Amino acid sequence: MKKPLIILTGPTAVGKTELSIALANLVHGSIISADSMQVYRHMDIGSAKIKKEEMCGIPHYLIDVFEPDEEFHVVRFQEYAKKYMEKIYKEGKIPIIVGGTGFYIQALLYDIDFTKQSEDKSYRNQLERIAMEQGPHILYEKLAQVDPKAAEEIHKNNVKRVIRALEFYHLSGNKISEHNEIERQRESPYHFIYFVLKDEREHLYERINQRVDQMITEGLVEEVRNLKKMGYQKHMVSMQGLGYKEILDYLDGICTLEEAIYKIKRDTRHFAKRQLTWFRREREVTWINKPDFNYDNNKILTYMKKEMEKKQILKG
Repeated sequence: MKKPLIILTGPTAVGKTELSIALANLVHGSIISADSMQVYRHMDIGSAKIKKEEMCGIPHYLIDVFEPDEEFHVVRFQEYAKKYMEKIYKEGKIPIIVGGTGFYIQALLYDIDFTKQSEDKSYRNQLERIAMEQGPHILYEKLAQVDPKAAEEIHKNNVKRVIRALEFYHLSGNKISEHNEIERQRESPYHFIYFVLKDEREHLYERINQRVDQMITEGLVEEVRNLKKMGYQKHMVSMQGLGYKEILDYLDGICTLEEAIYKIKRDTRHFAKRQLTWFRREREVTWINKPDFNYDNNKILTYMKKEMEKKQILKG
C-alpha cells in the first residue's frame, strides 16, 4: 500500500500559506516546506516566512533549519523531507508538502536518485570561480547556448543549479532538461494528489508588488543589513535569493533603494512565470484557478476535499 501524500504549490504570492493551514486542519496533516529560502534562519521577511502565530498549532518542518552559510540543495531537501514524512506517518497524520520549489517537489514525489549522477569537482570549481570573478550571468549565457530549455527553467542568479546543469552537460554530453523530462515519467512511490494554485496574471502581479512593498515596510533593508553584519555575503547561495541580492546591491552603493525595489518586483514576476511553466510540465496535477472560486478559501477547500475523496486520499 502506497502512503498518502498531499502537495499544495503554485507561484509565489498566490496564497499557499493561509490555505495550507486550513487544509492541514481538514486532513489532520502536518506541513513540510518545499521552499528553498524559508529553510534558512534569520531570513524571515525576504522569504515571506510563515510566522509562529500563523501556524495555528500545525507542525511545520524544514523552516529555520540551516544557517545562511550552510549548504542546502535538492539532495538535502529529499533527505530531511523523507525523515519528517516518516515521523508524520508514525503519528497517524498525512504529510502536506507546501512551497513553490517545483524541482524539490519533483525530486521527492518521484524519489529521484541523485547519487548515481557523476560529478567533476575541478570543473565545478572552475565554474564557481567564473561566477565569483565575472558574475553569474556569464554562466547563465553559457547554459542558454547549450540547453535553452534548462535556461528557461532556472533563474540566472541560481548559480548552484546553473553550474549543476553545465556540469551535467560537460560530463554526459546530454541536456539536463531532457534528463529531467525522463525523470518526470517515473512512477511515484506515494499515493498522492498534486494541487497547483493559480490566479489571473494581473492580479498575481499586483499581489507580488504589494508583497514587496510590505517587505520593505516590515524591515527588509534592516534584515539584510543584519545578515551582512553577521558575515553573510553575496556569493552565498542563500544571499542570492530574491530580495536579498538586490538589497545587498543597495547597501553596497551599487543602486538606489528605488532601483532595488523595482528589480525585486520585476524578477519576482519573472520567477512566478517560470514556476507556472514548471508546474504545467508536471503530470497528474489538479489545477485550482482562484477566480473560479471567487478567491474564497472555503469554496476551494470544499473542492479539494471532493478531489481527495475521489482519489481516496480521504475517506468520504
